[in-house]
Amino acid sequence: MNRALRADADEIVRASIAAVLPDEAVRRTLKDYRPGKGKTLLVAAGKAAWQMARAAADTLPDFDGGIVITKYGHVRAEIPGLVCCEAGHPVPDENSFEATKKALDLVSGLSADDTVIFLLSGGGSALFELPLIPAGELRDITRQLLACGADIVEMNAIRKRLSAVKGGRFALACTPAKVLSIVLSDILGDPPDSIASGPACPDSSCSADALAAADKYGLRLSETARALLRKETPKELANVETHINGSVRELCAAAAKAAEALGYEPVYLTDRLSCEAREAGRFLSAILKSHENGDKSLAFIAGGETVVHLTGNGLGGRNQELALAACEGIAGMKNAAVFSVGSDGTDGPTDAAGGYADGDSLAALHAAGFQLHDVLRDNDAYRALQSIGGLIVTGPTGTNVNDVAVALLRP
Repeated sequence: MNRALRADADEIVRASIAAVLPDEAVRRTLKDYRPGKGKTLLVAAGKAAWQMARAAADTLPDFDGGIVITKYGHVRAEIPGLVCCEAGHPVPDENSFEATKKALDLVSGLSADDTVIFLLSGGGSALFELPLIPAGELRDITRQLLACGADIVEMNAIRKRLSAVKGGRFALACTPAKVLSIVLSDILGDPPDSIASGPACPDSSCSADALAAADKYGLRLSETARALLRKETPKELANVETHINGSVRELCAAAAKAAEALGYEPVYLTDRLSCEAREAGRFLSAILKSHENGDKSLAFIAGGETVVHLTGNGLGGRNQELALAACEGIAGMKNAAVFSVGSDGTDGPTDAAGGYADGDSLAALHAAGFQLHDVLRDNDAYRALQSIGGLIVTGPTGTNVNDVAVALLRP
């Protein structure tokens, strides 16, 4: 392993994630908030929910209770005045449903004088959920969507119609109370109705979109589920004010700034990377190969969210698979590395945030008994990268603004 490149990669990851923590954005939005005649309630949902809720609780002059719903291992401490719950992600579980029911009970029966401050971040699609179909069927549909390669817009068009809170239905449940929604975006282009399936946003998708996605991927659906896909979601919500704070663009800008501080010339490729993870890895390795005889230190930066089409039963995530797929293209290059991380600190169902590979990685994999094409076929990037020290582990970060992939080149 190239220790110098790995140290640069770790510093870029650290600095870029630190720059997109949601604390300041939440405080900025709430600094002028003054409670009205009624109650002020906090509801936070998503992978960054605890961090956002803590910032809100520290900023608000007063509030009347609330609930935090986040992923297992993401509650760092109790927050006075708030009930903190942990639940399943990326597949919702009974704790997801119970916590969401508590949130709906909390906002029921409110008046027009009351305000619900709704703090939303990525991951809310699984964490903030109360299904209109049996829980087992919802979990099966979620697994099908994750395995088939459906993009996030297609997933959300379906999930919204199977839920009591998605697609604007949570804001509808708060009526006539006002909803002040503060959103940390993890969706390309920041469409508010797609982030965590838009619980407090009018839904721009229609039933035809959901049905088309279900047919495109051959999803197994009960008649009840298919009937729900035919029902429309709220298209207008007069009680909601939305502020979107944080995005993958900021993550890419922070990565570029960190790379520049280390002596690289940043080259901004895109903040809308959306393709198969392994294809993104191969593309980044091809870029490095094209520039390997230059005299500049370069950092090629791409943000977004790739997908993995599951063909095996291995362990890994999209960022690990991206890094692993780059191995072949940069094999033997002593001055090149590719790494990719999820800003929330979790990549797939693993404890890694992402993966790192350089010109020595392919040979190291072979020495450890791994064949690259077999590993990719089995979607087993975690164990392969673990064997060569290629995992990037940050722990839960408190933010969630998509992924960033970086290709480094030293002359």
